[in-house]
Amino acid sequence: MWVCFSSAVVITVYTACGFKSLVCVATNGQMNLFVSEGNPHCLKALAALEATGVQCGVQFVNHDERVVPFLSRPTLPALALPSGQYLFSSNAICRYLFEVNGQECSELCNQWLEWEATVLQPALQQALHMAVLQGKSSEVSKALQGPINVLEQSLSKRNTPYLTGDSVSAADLVLWAGFFPVLSDSSLTLGEHKSLKAWFDRVAAMNACQSAAQKVLQGKGLQGMKSYMQKQPAPQSSQFITLPHLTPSASARYGHLRGWNMLFVCGTDEYGTATENKAREEGLTPQQICDKYHAVHSSIYKWFQIDFDYFGRTTTEKQTEIAQDIFWRLHERGFLIEDTVEQLRCENCQRFLADRFVEGICPHCSYPEARGDQCDKCGRLINAVDLREPQCKVCRQTPVIRSSKHLFLDLPKLESQLEQWLEKSTSTGDWTANAKQITRSWLRDGLKPRCITRDLQWGTPVPHADFKEKVFYVWFDAPIGYLSITANYTSEWEKWWKNPHQVELYNFMAKDNVPFHSVVFPCSLLGAQDNYTLVNHLIATEYLNYEDTKFSKSRGVGVFGDMAKDTGIPSDVWRFYLLYVRPEGQDSAFSWADMALKNNSELLNNLGNFINRAGMFVTKFFEGCVPVMELQEEDKKLLALVSWELQQYIQLMDKIKIRDALKHILNISRHGNQYIQVNEPWKKIKGGDSERQRAGTVTGVSVNIACLLSVMLSPYMPAVSQTIRDQLNAPPSCINTMLEDNGTFVCSLSAGHRIGAVSPLFQKLEADQIEALKKKFGGQQVFDVYAVEVGTVNQVDPEKAKQLTQAVAEQGEKVRALKAQKAEKAVITAEVAKLLDLKKQLALAEGKNPEPAPQKGKKK
Repeated sequence: MWVCFSSAVVITVYTACGFKSLVCVATNGQMNLFVSEGNPHCLKALAALEATGVQCGVQFVNHDERVVPFLSRPTLPALALPSGQYLFSSNAICRYLFEVNGQECSELCNQWLEWEATVLQPALQQALHMAVLQGKSSEVSKALQGPINVLEQSLSKRNTPYLTGDSVSAADLVLWAGFFPVLSDSSLTLGEHKSLKAWFDRVAAMNACQSAAQKVLQGKGLQGMKSYMQKQPAPQSSQFITLPHLTPSASARYGHLRGWNMLFVCGTDEYGTATENKAREEGLTPQQICDKYHAVHSSIYKWFQIDFDYFGRTTTEKQTEIAQDIFWRLHERGFLIEDTVEQLRCENCQRFLADRFVEGICPHCSYPEARGDQCDKCGRLINAVDLREPQCKVCRQTPVIRSSKHLFLDLPKLESQLEQWLEKSTSTGDWTANAKQITRSWLRDGLKPRCITRDLQWGTPVPHADFKEKVFYVWFDAPIGYLSITANYTSEWEKWWKNPHQVELYNFMAKDNVPFHSVVFPCSLLGAQDNYTLVNHLIATEYLNYEDTKFSKSRGVGVFGDMAKDTGIPSDVWRFYLLYVRPEGQDSAFSWADMALKNNSELLNNLGNFINRAGMFVTKFFEGCVPVMELQEEDKKLLALVSWELQQYIQLMDKIKIRDALKHILNISRHGNQYIQVNEPWKKIKGGDSERQRAGTVTGVSVNIACLLSVMLSPYMPAVSQTIRDQLNAPPSCINTMLEDNGTFVCSLSAGHRIGAVSPLFQKLEADQIEALKKKFGGQQVFDVYAVEVGTVNQVDPEKAKQLTQAVAEQGEKVRALKAQKAEKAVITAEVAKLLDLKKQLALAEGKNPEPAPQKGKKK
């Protein structure tokens, strides 16, 4: 396995382990680049190849061809390396080609690649979807306005012709290729962005770019991408589900192994609109719903062996006390301001409606079931008052617009303090690249006052007399839960939370929660001016996808925490696999087939095989006692190699690189298996004294490495780790001594040590078992309900929709005329049926559900 690191992406390239027959490419010492027509990501890779002149074959394939054999879905471009390994991220391919050509990526280049992947690409996906499939070219510039302004501003401040200097870099080609499909369309212009236009034209004039564009888009511009875009899912704002609690669990267990003084807390965030909604759905009070799901979460985490020091909740007196104290300190120091905002109010329910209590027609794409904060179809953010035909979700009445006075956290007033703190924290602490990027984007756009109150009943009460009918906004209130949960755990909570010089704070989260932890919450604590501990290390994951789609509880797609234990797969295997595919630097995907592969190859055949063999040799050949070891040069080389792997493991774990550290555990067991295989102790034990001594040394070294692996596995697979130590009858001291001295391998099982009973650690996951689980959690049980909607979402045909719109209008006129003429009922019924059929065809052409659910209160 080869891992390419860059600030933009972390790409794992899979070798053909065990599946060489599936590799359809014979590289013969040559690289091969696989691309497809109409794919904008392939445009990047091809331009980079032609610009660098690297010797590499090029092959055009269909969009749905699986070039990389170990990915569950087609991924292009793909670069097959001479070793048989693959790169399958366009940015990583570009970066690699430039480096092969002797052009190392600078830090500035890496920053631009990161920005392109995290900021520009999501905007481009939305823009291309609208332009190519929906025919909404007029809205493309709006979707790209933010990234265009950032690029224009940066280029206008530089005195070099390219993004990173006087010569073209990987960043120039990647960003040019991203913008090219849009800007090649004559109907779309850059407006007054002169610096951007000059840079774009300069890069576009390169022969490499012109050649690549002709090959990929065939001179067709946006229309050259239609077949590719039709196979892509509609862009969504939130497509994935992450598993953040496993990471801090592994980190906390590792910290305890190292003897650090640690406190590991978490809890359920129980206030806000979502709780009120769920309580209404289940016919319970908000408190009852919180009690119910707090118990559910506790049970899940216990099964997963998350093992918090304390698992609390925010519906406590301590939460109210601490949140209100921070509020008053902000108020007294002038960091809160009042303002009036327009909101929707339901006169029937006699309440202002929070965003999730409103549904209506999206003002951007006309989707009829858009929420008051976001449209699930087009993904655009929405202000509830902008919805067309809004409805209260509780009573289905039409709300009215009313003004309401609210309190805002004055973020602009705190901006300079925040920037000073961020400069120190991000430079001295471990912040993931996406956490830095997201935080920088908020600051770059300029901070704005943030409303911290809501017109709800369920929440921490605002103690101000003028706002006594309001509660705190959940993202002001919820992070304070870290403090109150600690306060419910220990009366000495301030030694943790008001002690910034002696305490280091780690925050773990999915990337969509970053700004609340890196901007809003720190500003609250900075403004309170009470010597609060602020985050030193902000660890944010990317998103975890499910197979070839997204997790969706509503569609029954995916495995969620409360379902995993019903699969019959041990929690340690779940922990291992989810941490193995942890999306540390880029989105990753859960795959049943891959889970079975990793279990059967890495756990069963690699790790489990080595540990079991080492223990069995002691039992079978040496009557259960560790034999005397006389080290030869070969043994010393192995121990040096194991010590190096251990050092890498420690360094990565210290930096919260959980997924990458796991690979070094598996590397050690691979080295051990090879060591046993080469030395063949089962043969030598039958020979003379010297050979029997050699068998003893190999067995003793192997069983000590197995003991080391049990310690290293503890953060990942705590139950398996304990089982190994029990089987080896390992002394408790091994847990600490084996991680001392930053990676010096220590022998914990000396000659004469008696081990316990040895048995296999893992079981094979059979193909039929995995197929059954894949089917069970694939959503088939509810797909029929969504069949029309899901089946047509990617078949938008603007031209056909235009023709059908005209046909519907003409048929409607015909029906009205027949009714006016009082024609025979049978004739009218036949023509109405034609009209309804045309409307269904129109809905399909527009990518909508042709069978909308009947609205409440109206006759069918």
